[in-house]
Amino acid sequence: MGIWALSVFGHDPVLFVILSGLVFFAWGEIYSLFPSTCTDVYGSRYATTNAGLLYTAKGTASLLVPFANVLATATGGWHSVFIVAALMNAAAAIMALAVLKPLRAAHDRGVSEMRAAHVQHP
Repeated sequence: MGIWALSVFGHDPVLFVILSGLVFFAWGEIYSLFPSTCTDVYGSRYATTNAGLLYTAKGTASLLVPFANVLATATGGWHSVFIVAALMNAAAAIMALAVLKPLRAAHDRGVSEMRAAHVQHP
């Protein structure tokens, strides 16, 4: 929603500053939630390695900035760039529900079965 508002109202300098601040305020959770979510999903054994890979992915995504510049130049404005960013965010959310949630459920079932087997055979 914030990216959409920035694409629509970002031509006004005051609204650009306010809306870009709101967009980046919403992206602050990456620093507080990534390590704990990563540890919850993948376990604590390689928590630092996995969290580092997530941060590396964020840095690698910054390599898409030149493509955004090309898209903005080709279309004559930043509106298409914001639309693509919003669509990519929606795809990530759908993938989290369609891929990560079932994987997590399967992992939890496996852990429960291992604990049950361990209790039966001390």
